[in-house]
Amino acid sequence: MKRSDLEHILRAAGEIADCDEIVVVGSQSILGQFPDAPKDLCVSAEADVYPRQHPERADLIDGTIGELSPFHETFGYYAQGVGEATAVLPSGWHDRLIRINNANTRGITGLCLEIHDLLIAKAIAGRPKDIAFLRTAIGHRLASQEILLQRLDAVPNIDAEARTRTEALLRRCFVEAS
Repeated sequence: MKRSDLEHILRAAGEIADCDEIVVVGSQSILGQFPDAPKDLCVSAEADVYPRQHPERADLIDGTIGELSPFHETFGYYAQGVGEATAVLPSGWHDRLIRINNANTRGITGLCLEIHDLLIAKAIAGRPKDIAFLRTAIGHRLASQEILLQRLDAVPNIDAEARTRTEALLRRCFVEAS
């Protein structure tokens, strides 16, 4: 996915949900902070989104421009309507959202995760595709180990075992990247 593709999704999702702020929580939120992100971090065809003012309308977005929809078939990318709780994030993440609002979004504002918040969510999720994304982002030196560890400490409601496992993963990824 390219930044212009994400802008198109934001515009469409905002119109469908009758909402002027769309939150992007998945991997393609990287395009907020890094509009020209490395291609190997932009391979996903989906953007995980929900309308900030009307999160209950995420299903409407999913049903209209989601996977296998005419939108997906026409453009080759799509929106996955998700909930705010989809990603486990550090406290304060709302305050760090990266805004996208330009002529391409036509008045709709995209709110994308800051890179460290995104990578914490990926590390905690721990699926193979999330770990691959995490390793690639760290390999491209897009994040600081110190900030990631601070953000991990700021994740509420994560058990000690998950915190320990996630910290070990983060440290291992930085060792591998050096």
